Amino acid sequence: MKTNILTKCFLLFFVIFTSAQIKKGDVLFTLDNTPVLASEFLRVYNKNLDLVKDESQKNVDEYLKLFINYKLKLIEARALKFDENPQYIKELGGYKKQLVKNYLTDHKVTDELVKEAYERISYDIKASHILVKLAEHEKDTAMAYATILKLRDRLLNEGFESLQKDVHNGKTIFAEDLGYFSGFKMVYDFETVAFNTPIGEVSKPFRTSFGYHVVKVFDKRRSRGEVTVGHIMISNNQKDSLIKPEIRIQEIYKLIQQIESFESLAKQFSDDKNSAKNGGKLSPFKSGQLSSVDFEDLAFSLKEIGEISKPFKTNYGWHIAKLYNKSPIKSFEDMKFDLESRVKRDSRSKLINKSLFNTLKKKYNIENTNPELDYFKSIINQEFFKRSWTIPSNLDKDKNFLKIANKQFTYNDFANFLYNSQRKNIVKRPIVEVLKEQYNNFLNVKLLAYHEENLEFENPEFAEILEEYREGLLLFDLMEAKIWNAVKLDTVGLKNYFNKNNTKYLWQERIDAIVATSSKEKDISTVKKMLKKGNSIETIKTQLNQNDLQNVIFTSAIMNAEHQTLPKDFIFKEGISKIYHYNDAYHVIEVKRILPQTEKTFDESRGKVISDYQDEVEKQWLKKLHKTYMVSIDTDVLAKVKSLIKSN
Repeated sequence: MKTNILTKCFLLFFVIFTSAQIKKGDVLFTLDNTPVLASEFLRVYNKNLDLVKDESQKNVDEYLKLFINYKLKLIEARALKFDENPQYIKELGGYKKQLVKNYLTDHKVTDELVKEAYERISYDIKASHILVKLAEHEKDTAMAYATILKLRDRLLNEGFESLQKDVHNGKTIFAEDLGYFSGFKMVYDFETVAFNTPIGEVSKPFRTSFGYHVVKVFDKRRSRGEVTVGHIMISNNQKDSLIKPEIRIQEIYKLIQQIESFESLAKQFSDDKNSAKNGGKLSPFKSGQLSSVDFEDLAFSLKEIGEISKPFKTNYGWHIAKLYNKSPIKSFEDMKFDLESRVKRDSRSKLINKSLFNTLKKKYNIENTNPELDYFKSIINQEFFKRSWTIPSNLDKDKNFLKIANKQFTYNDFANFLYNSQRKNIVKRPIVEVLKEQYNNFLNVKLLAYHEENLEFENPEFAEILEEYREGLLLFDLMEAKIWNAVKLDTVGLKNYFNKNNTKYLWQERIDAIVATSSKEKDISTVKKMLKKGNSIETIKTQLNQNDLQNVIFTSAIMNAEHQTLPKDFIFKEGISKIYHYNDAYHVIEVKRILPQTEKTFDESRGKVISDYQDEVEKQWLKKLHKTYMVSIDTDVLAKVKSLIKSN
């Protein structure tokens, strides 16, 4: 009996489990007889789940509504032939070309180069070099090599400075002090030798595309890494007539010298609103990351944690900075993505390409030699270097020259490639050598082109991402034409919508006020008494800010309840307020007048009106699409989808 119950339970579990599995061809719904697979819905749902902030949209039914609306828009876009628009086709082609770059690489070689690059950007090297210029394809190198050997000996014996004065001519020989540099600052071959040369030593001669070099390394230091600072900024552009930027920053600096909190003062007075709410603290940054070199250099010059700078000026205004942290260069994992991108743009990418071409040759069974080249040796002549070579009229154009998978290239294809190559000013050298180089170029171009053309059919991941681009661009063009631009241009519709909904667009209640701030309750009490007696701001400042002390600061503005200088529990009332204590300081507010909540004009609320009207137009448009295209959901497949999502 027990065995039978267990067997039944197992069978029941098996039936439930297997029935919840999604098969490859399961159709979740059809739109106008176009099937949409459950597997696509699940992939998109799971991919976007973490990006969805609205909890209701994580509900499968709610998300399905959004997904159906998305597909409806795509069907409409194709019905209106947006996918045949030349601009769309061009833009999609550009995205595809960009996307395909991530798949046209040798990841193993790339990973090794990225690790090496991280090691190199972790240091700065101070070096000088001597270069004997030599054309990149020059084979007769004996004289140049002999010259660089002699110069190396002199560098070892005489030192760099005296040699530089004697031999540098800026044309054939260069002797240059390079200062400090890090990874990616020089061509890869030069960088490699420089980083492998011990401090104080001179490298052996080596060749780059510029000629023969020797490099002397003087120093190697760790990079400056990252720094975290806070700042109080007083902008050059002030609406408050009471504030003169240089005077205000000096007032704040006096308060800091009087042991007032840097963070509290930043919250109260800094014009950088983004950092002010965090007590002035900025995100960590490294050399070259900020637009202000002056600010960056000052930040890195701070040495002790907690050190506060004197006021200093940049293009943005006046600042006081405080050091919170200095750290070495970021971890490899944090920098990996950026480094990979830089490696692929750098001269070291040639190593990646070489490895990729070798992989593709194996994949498509391409031999290293091509016997058909023998014919071309007989028809290429010296006219090729004068850019006047022509394709012989008796060329057997249709004869097979090279085959990549199922794509055949002919004699005519390679002959045209050679003809066009003349325009590149190819350096004169033996025909056999040039022909071999041009064949390798032809082969690499065609291999990459074939691989790129077929990547969508060979790589499922690439196909999915490309389809997302294809649909995303299509949807953007449709929405821009049907909703976004249409609404912006519909001035009559916008004004009618505003007139029907004008109570939605209001100015909050605001006050025209002056806020007095001090670290001492005694001083703010004095301010309050003087304000009640009708004393001017200048009179109060003169009396309280004596003996080079900054005891009180005033701020005047039109303020709403969210203004940074007002306490959260402040009650709007004309007159002089009680004394408030917040942000580690004491405050009293004189409210001159209260500006009541009022309706905004159309021009004042235009941006929000456009956004709201776009939502309304889109809502009505979607209703029409649902009537135009028939939607049919397979409830059984939907149940399996829900069960699968729930089990995960």
